[in-house]
Amino acid sequence: MKLWMILLFLLMILFLAGFHLFALMHLYPLYISSPLLIIAIYLIISIPSHKKTFRGFK
Repeated sequence: MKLWMILLFLLMILFLAGFHLFALMHLYPLYISSPLLIIAIYLIISIPSHKKTFRGFK
């Protein structure tokens, strides 16, 4: 399951990097493409580094 999520986010990063490249060529607004790319990079880093933590006794 985690592998599919990582592959999905990698494809999203590639797509958003192309979108950001078009924004750098002034075809799209840069203020829209930059946050999307940053969020995708954050998600690809945060998902594999998430560890199970102790949530207490129930």
